[in-house]
Amino acid sequence: MGNERKAALALAGLVAATTLLAGCGEPKAVPMDDEYAGNSGETAQSQADSADDADGSDASGSDGASDDASGDASDDDCCAGEDTGVYADGTYSINGQYGPIGEDTIDVHLTIADGTITDVQIVGHPFTTISKNHQDAFAEAIGDVVVGRPLAGLSVDTVAGASWTTEAFNAALDVAREEASIPRE
Repeated sequence: MGNERKAALALAGLVAATTLLAGCGEPKAVPMDDEYAGNSGETAQSQADSADDADGSDASGSDGASDDASGDASDDDCCAGEDTGVYADGTYSINGQYGPIGEDTIDVHLTIADGTITDVQIVGHPFTTISKNHQDAFAEAIGDVVVGRPLAGLSVDTVAGASWTTEAFNAALDVAREEASIPRE
């Protein structure tokens, strides 16, 4: 009878712990905007604009006027953050966070050309040795899974047995779509 009671208490404790941590491990991703992010969170267009400002030229060949001739600010805001399915070429750097308390992160660097992923680099920031092993295996395998595939609607199943790392990567893909999306005119 004592063993049954211990088992019941252990099960109750496990259920309570699972309930408390259930929402904590949700993967998150945010654009990287620090000086070490490769492109400092800028899109290809903002990088070109910065280069134009620096040298006085305009790489797009236009006169520097906005593409939106209407001047209506509400049109500019209509699609902000919306995935239009049309993407600006460039490299996008996103930080994905995951784990029971968000202790593990990966930096995802995606290069997009003509709406297709042309390169992917993963830099892991593991909290434990087990996390490091999963992140390393994921980083080694992910290129074969996504390079050459369109960004639109892309979501990957568990890669290299790293389920949480894969979830963080998928969250990063969502952010990349938002960052790279070209607003509808």
